[in-house]
Amino acid sequence: MALDSKLPARAWLTVGLLWVVGLLNYLDRVMITTMRGSIMEEIPMTEAQFGLLTSVFLWTYGILSPFAGFLADRYSRSRVIIISLFSWSVVTWLTAHATTFGELLVTRALMGVTEACYIPAALALITDYHRGDTRSRAEGLHMSGIMVGAGLGGVGGWIAERHGWEHSFTIFGLVGIFYTFIVALFLRDAPRERPADAASSKADALPDIDLRSAFASLFSRNSFVLAVFYWGLLGMGGWAVVGWMPTYMNENFNLSQGVAGLTATGYLQAALLVGVLVGGAWADRWFRTNRYGRFYVPLIGLCFAAPGIFLAGSTNLLPVAIIGLMVYGFARAFADCNMMPILCQVTDPRYRATGYGVLNFCGTIVGGFTIYAGGALRDAKIDVSLIFGFASVSMLGCAALLILIKSHAASDR
Repeated sequence: MALDSKLPARAWLTVGLLWVVGLLNYLDRVMITTMRGSIMEEIPMTEAQFGLLTSVFLWTYGILSPFAGFLADRYSRSRVIIISLFSWSVVTWLTAHATTFGELLVTRALMGVTEACYIPAALALITDYHRGDTRSRAEGLHMSGIMVGAGLGGVGGWIAERHGWEHSFTIFGLVGIFYTFIVALFLRDAPRERPADAASSKADALPDIDLRSAFASLFSRNSFVLAVFYWGLLGMGGWAVVGWMPTYMNENFNLSQGVAGLTATGYLQAALLVGVLVGGAWADRWFRTNRYGRFYVPLIGLCFAAPGIFLAGSTNLLPVAIIGLMVYGFARAFADCNMMPILCQVTDPRYRATGYGVLNFCGTIVGGFTIYAGGALRDAKIDVSLIFGFASVSMLGCAALLILIKSHAASDR
């Protein structure tokens, strides 16, 4: 199998710069889930309304993701990233000044608008630099920054207990604004890969695409259509865990808000962090001898993630719940670090960011409904642990879909 022998300049520098951006991206979005008690003390709302704060972010983020991905395919990926980082950091800072549920809801919707542009552009930019057997490792390393950011979300609950929930949004909003200027100094676009049958052109020229042709190309492939269902189902289970595990830990094990947030996010994100690094390295190694190695690694991971999250949501023993949560996180991470590399094998290279934007749309829209459903269950006095049972079943469904994606990948090429 022919592999690129030499990486372009800035290949690993780009991953390093985006590692921090990815950290801030997830930290800013998830820390609100760890400070539920502090926010509800100052801003009265129902449990369903609190769930809606995350849901409206996900719905806005999801709806705009395909168009945000198209912007990254059509224009400069690095500029899209820089504008996105600055914009969501300003919104994070503004969130600290919300005094009513309506204002808080608006800032969460704006967070979805401004963050939507980042992930498709960042993952596509990394694949532009890493075209051979470093692709999954590079994506995994970038994803590790996201996992660290999500894990640090528990710090938001800790700060909220001691200084008020507004302080977290002020601090991290200002950090993001400052880091934007560093990214603007060093982040650059890479020459883009073109289809084998494309007309020859300058290596650094932007591809000539329009939104209609992008969607037509993507949805003409059965493997991509299946990938949409796969990522949507994976997002449904994943966001259920992220959105309600802190509350489950708080109530089921009588932990304080801060400890519950750190327990739910810290152990999970630590496991995810190790998982994306192991899963990326393993997939790259397997890819050297089998072009479907990047399919097999997440498939194996999903088969272990399902019993892990079922165990975490069905035990009354905190150490057992933590073990189950970590097994789930470690194994599920294999899917996260290999999604864009898999997408590269089933789509036209001109439309990778748009394709990932479509996947984000499905994953976050259904994830938002899942989190809102969790709040509705709580209002109805139904045990929220039922959501984790559903997450377990969804992991097995994703494994089945991944087998189908692989079977269609060769015929779609």
